[in-house]
Amino acid sequence: MVVGYTSGVFDLFHIGHLNLLKNAKGLCDKLIVGVTTDELLLNYKGKSSVIPFEERMEIVRNIKFVDAVVPQNSMNKIEMWDKLKFDVMFVGDDWYNTDKWRAFEKQFNAVKVQIMYFPYTKGTSSTLINEILRNERNKLK
Repeated sequence: MVVGYTSGVFDLFHIGHLNLLKNAKGLCDKLIVGVTTDELLLNYKGKSSVIPFEERMEIVRNIKFVDAVVPQNSMNKIEMWDKLKFDVMFVGDDWYNTDKWRAFEKQFNAVKVQIMYFPYTKGTSSTLINEILRNERNKLK
């Protein structure tokens, strides 16, 4: 059995999120998804989500491609591997060849975990949706 893992904020769930989960599930038998906690998001990116953590967990939990959902309390992917022992990790290709992910690749190679990069969905992101909403709100003022 091949166990896959991916993680994200999954705020304002959109087609890019769905594509990631669908493609990941097609390459593993069991897909575990880490959903970033509100605290980690605030500490890591310095911003808040629109959708609260518990609701984001529930949304992701109910996507048919997802077998299990866990909180992501840390950006340390090896720490999550220690808990879950997945075989493959799925990541957006916007992280490909970054210093951070080259370091993760070395760590994961040592434990025989494959990292698969999926194409980032151009034109759609929670950040973009938030920006559009903010601009529309400002027009109403």
